[in-house]
Parts: sequence; C-alpha cells; structure tokens
Amino acid sequence: MFDFHLPTFERHAMLNSRSRLLRSLLAACGLAGSLWANAASLVSADSPGAPGAPAIERDAKSSSADLHHGAVVVNGVKLHYVEGGEGSKGDPILLIPGWPESWYAWRFVMPRLIAEGHPVVALDLRGMGDSDHPPEGYDSKTISADIHAFVAAKGLAKKGNLHVAGHDVGAWMAYAYAADWPREVRTLTVMEAALPGITPPAPAGIPGDDANLKSWHFAFNRLPDLPEILVQGHERAYLGWLFAQKSVKREVFTTEALDEYTRVFAQPGGARAAFNYYRAAFSDTGLQQNRLRAATPLTIPVLAIGGQHSVGAGMEKTMRLVATDVQGATLPGVGHFVLEESPGEVAAQLNAFMRKTPRPSD
Repeated sequence: MFDFHLPTFERHAMLNSRSRLLRSLLAACGLAGSLWANAASLVSADSPGAPGAPAIERDAKSSSADLHHGAVVVNGVKLHYVEGGEGSKGDPILLIPGWPESWYAWRFVMPRLIAEGHPVVALDLRGMGDSDHPPEGYDSKTISADIHAFVAAKGLAKKGNLHVAGHDVGAWMAYAYAADWPREVRTLTVMEAALPGITPPAPAGIPGDDANLKSWHFAFNRLPDLPEILVQGHERAYLGWLFAQKSVKREVFTTEALDEYTRVFAQPGGARAAFNYYRAAFSDTGLQQNRLRAATPLTIPVLAIGGQHSVGAGMEKTMRLVATDVQGATLPGVGHFVLEESPGEVAAQLNAFMRKTPRPSD
C-alpha cells in the first residue's frame, strides 16, 4: 500500500514527504514519542510489499464487472451510486460507505449479496466519492433527507422491504435515516461506529497509545481549516497512514485501492466535505439531532457489527441504547475496515440476518 514496487530512490523521496506530513499532523494533535516511532516504522523503506496484493486487485476488477454507475439529483445535489442485481427478486439493499472512503469500499461485498438474489445499491453521500461536494449540508438531518429522496427516486422502498447497511460515518447516516423514516426501512445494519450524542464518551484523561491511534482524528477533523491546510498535497500519504493504523489486514489496501481513494479525496472540495461530516456531527446541533432520535427507539431489527481489533462489541452496546431488537457480531482477526478486511464474513452476516427477518407481508 506504500508503493513498494517503485524504484528505491522514488520510495525514499515519497517516504520523506510522508514523514514531514506525519510530523506536522502529530505536532498539531499534541502527539509525540512512541506514536511517531510506530508510524515511522510502518513506512520504512525496507518493509516488504503487501503479500497477495495482485490477487486482491484481480478480485476487485472481476467483482466490479457486473456493477453499473449512475447518478440522480436530489435536493439540488448530484448523488453518485453503483448498483447491481437489477431485476433480482430479493429484497433491495442500500449500502452506505464511511469516512474516508466511497462506494468502492463495498466492492467485495456487493457480488456476494447479489449472488443471494438481492438488487444492491451502494450510495456516495453528498461530499463522498463522485457525488457533488457542496460547502454545507453535512448534518445528519440533511443527509437523512438526501437518502430519503434518493430512495424515492430509485423506488427502493415501494414494498416496505428495504434493507439498509452503513459503515463508519455511513452507519451514522444509516441510523439517522432509519430513525427519521422508519416506515421505509425493513432492517438496519451498522458497522464500526460510535454514534455522536449517543455512545458514552471515553473516560477523562490522556488515552493510551492504542486508543489514541484509533481515535485522534475525531478531534483533529473538527478543527476549522487546519486539516485541509495540512493534508492538501499529501492526500495519498494521509490516507495510507490512516488505513494502516486502523486495519489489521493492511494488504487489502493495494496500490489500486489507494489510488481510487486518493482520487476522490483529493478532488476539489473532497477533503473539506470529509472533515465537515465531523464538524457537523459533533456540533451542538448535530449532537442534539441524535439525542432527539434516541427518544423514540427503533423497533426494526438491527444488526451491529464490529471488528475484533477495533470497535468489537461496542457497536452492539451503542445500538441497544437506541433500538429494541438488536443482535451483534464481532468479526475475528480484523480491524476497523471490515468491508475490505473481511468481506465474505460481512456478506454472510448480512445474508443470514436478512433471511431470518420476514418481509412485512409474510
């Protein structure tokens, strides 16, 4: 994932650039010492290439062969989506990616859901992927309204059997949509997230190194302007560092995958939109939006998934605060990016969950 196939002199030049960026980021966040040593070791010029990467890249290409891109305009914003399994008789599934990714995070999961007979749509929310990047509108109420309008435009909820799944920030918005428009959602699956205003805050005090590595960005991303200043021109190094820190199976972030995520993150307005999700979610308004939703618990079936070396059972504990019918699953041997680190298990969990949840007409 760090371009180990480049000539040695090019690798050293890129590593030096990345080292400067990391030092700036760490200094801005008040991080030092062991964190820097750990980060530096991850981008060592002598590190081996990612094992199995060519096979993963071939799998990505073949997995995308039967998927189709489209776009619709809702609430004045063009939303990009990728779909497959059109015409299938199973229940439709809406998939929502998280930060700092796009629909592409679902590329290995989608074919497995389609194989079960489901029409599947992966949606880039405003500011994500190849959707428009407006300067505002990143609070959960606005995004929930976007999703509602998109679902209506695509006719996904006509029969009341729409399944919705979200990862990370996508889980924030999947929950908001299910809470705001409960009659449209048959089941909700959320993965690897803490819900702003709902999940209890971490204990006071200085976090340990492991917790700091996984959560420092929550405060950093909310800062006005500084994240954009530091990341501009270093998007690839920034994303590569994030993926490495928050995953266990780091080899899944191949050159091809990092190219794609860098492309969408580095486009005009991409970084600002990504950071605006955090600024909106943890503002007083954003927190209050979720607290109001929690006053009326969800009654639809909810599946909460966490990675063993990341959120774990925390996702289930959070959802039990806002829903009455919750089951949880912890995926072994993976970190935060479960869609790419364990796509087969994610798809298996989703398929089993949907199979045992009867349709409204059953």
